[in-house]
Amino acid sequence: MSTIGELGEFGLITRLTDRLPQGPQVELGPGDDAAVVCAPDGRAVATTDLLAEGRHFRRDWSGPYEIGCKAAAQNLADVVAMGARPTALLVGLAVPAETPVEWAEQLYAGLAEECGLAGASVAGGDVVAAPRIMLAVTALGDLGGRPPLTRAGARPGDLVAVRGTLGLSSAGLELLESGKEGPAELIEAHRRPRPPYTAGDEARAMGATALLDVSDGLLQDLGHIAKASGVRIEVDTARVPVPPVLGRGGLRHVLTGGEDHAFAATIGPDTVPPPSWTVVGTVAEGAGVLVDGGPYSGSGWDHFRG
Repeated sequence: MSTIGELGEFGLITRLTDRLPQGPQVELGPGDDAAVVCAPDGRAVATTDLLAEGRHFRRDWSGPYEIGCKAAAQNLADVVAMGARPTALLVGLAVPAETPVEWAEQLYAGLAEECGLAGASVAGGDVVAAPRIMLAVTALGDLGGRPPLTRAGARPGDLVAVRGTLGLSSAGLELLESGKEGPAELIEAHRRPRPPYTAGDEARAMGATALLDVSDGLLQDLGHIAKASGVRIEVDTARVPVPPVLGRGGLRHVLTGGEDHAFAATIGPDTVPPPSWTVVGTVAEGAGVLVDGGPYSGSGWDHFRG
């Protein structure tokens, strides 16, 4: 089995990029000094994330394909949360020279697979030698002439609705940390989140006033909408969907667990959302987030506090 060090930088780049399909939004893909990505309405939605080994993933917990899928998903979800359609990813990879070439190939297979689900492509990037693996992913998206959906549009009287499954990833992480092997559904959810990439278009169809990706915990992320919009959000736990697989304590994971990459939106008070969305609360005058009329003792994810 050859290593990345034996193959060399340019050999690795060729090996990886030759396997990357390019969608119609990419006019010029890997191989030149920069990629050329279409931006039909003259604007590009852009977001970036860092994934550091030991902090965001562990190779003894997740394979390279899963790590690639997860790295792509968390960036593509941010594009969708702006009401845009993903077009391309740019990927920077720092990796030890002794890493097997097959590991990097599987990583990029995961990146490409997840991009395909969202209608995007891996359009370029860079590789560099480093003591530990780190991924820097930039995602681009197209608004198609429409205004972005931000966190700042929620209004008193609006409903709060969620799309996607919440709580599974954090429950899976707890299992991995405790050395348990199941339920497998929870561990798989942590290794590979599955954002509902249609959520942006669905939110627009509902006339959403605000939209975001739930990455750091439902309550913490709803707090971002509350702060940006100058409102209070009131969550009714009787309406919050708790997957049965979570068992006792499932509500805690749903309210505070991150990395599921579901979506939360605020919509007009008379809006009837489609069955894929669940109304979990309301928007009122005030500030912050209340749960069943009072504060909630849990918190979401903070990269500097853990």
